[in-house]
Amino acid sequence: MPITSVTKDPERLHLTVVADFPVPRKRLWEAWADPRQLERFWGPPFAPATFTHHDFRAGGRAEYFLSGPDGEKWADSWKFTAVNPIDSFEVHDGEDNADDENMPTSMTFTFETTPTGSRMTHVTRFSSVDAMEKTIPGMEEGFRAAMPQLDALLTERDTED
Repeated sequence: MPITSVTKDPERLHLTVVADFPVPRKRLWEAWADPRQLERFWGPPFAPATFTHHDFRAGGRAEYFLSGPDGEKWADSWKFTAVNPIDSFEVHDGEDNADDENMPTSMTFTFETTPTGSRMTHVTRFSSVDAMEKTIPGMEEGFRAAMPQLDALLTERDTED
């Protein structure tokens, strides 16, 4: 299982997910930079993602939707506020759901080299403790379902090279 820790910090209104992968940091970054790869893991197996736009640069946007098993769709978007190739990127989350005060406000993804490959640290920020409490159970379930998909994608692509 790639996830090595999930930490909830209500004082700072943060959820931090750390995951380790057996591939170089550049390869991990590429999975986030390429929307076709990203949609293979961003949504959990029961709600796959489709990215309709992915302008991966500071000031750019990503637009996507998750498709549920009964045909329902949930749209979301990110506004990239910082992109530092192979090191990190930051997004404002949920612009398309601005009316939902439970949506995360922003996310930071950092990537580092480890002795066995690479590590991704994902910090999600919330507007309130109430928003955290309402959102984290589903978000954590989604991460736990999605990160093994990323691990499989990375392993698959790593053996192709």
